[in-house]
Amino acid sequence: MSLSAGKFQDGVSRVILGENIDMNAPRSKKEAFVKASGFSAVALAVAVLGFADSALAEQAKKLFFEGDLVRHNLENQKGPFCVLTSQFKRKEAVAWRIRVLESTGQMADDKVLKSVVVELGDGQKLPAHYGPHPPRGAPPTDYFWSLHWEIPADYPTGSLGYKVIATMMDDTTQIWEPFTRAPSQLTVIAGEPEMKI
Repeated sequence: MSLSAGKFQDGVSRVILGENIDMNAPRSKKEAFVKASGFSAVALAVAVLGFADSALAEQAKKLFFEGDLVRHNLENQKGPFCVLTSQFKRKEAVAWRIRVLESTGQMADDKVLKSVVVELGDGQKLPAHYGPHPPRGAPPTDYFWSLHWEIPADYPTGSLGYKVIATMMDDTTQIWEPFTRAPSQLTVIAGEPEMKI
């Protein structure tokens, strides 16, 4: 055997036993395994990125909700109606106005969604309907999901939570809930609605 000088990849000179040694060739089975494992790790990373792309496509199906609560017009009751509020007396009607948007910003109407349902904290489920607003008389200024619920005369007072459940045509659902602080929740208060004279 003879001694020969060579340089490793880091540029440091070393004395090597033997002749014609490829400095980049694996020097052991272990190093060959590490190099093969490095290739496998790269292939795995590419596969994971592929799954991430499909996960992003699924995430693109997310919906966005806008909405509010207003007092709904009931015959012989004095207004104001269609004005934001979260407190309602028994025998008044709560109206939900709900706009559901796709991740693209487009309206999710009744051709995109199978249903929109408001579920009250007591378990009642109230279906919403998509359509023009105002619903009768004047030309429409907006389109959204809406419904109203007349509070029974004997309904208990206090905060009443609710959530909005949108069901897509493929039966997947997405749920939206308002803030859960009691003062901002839908609240039934004592008293009678004012009536027209």
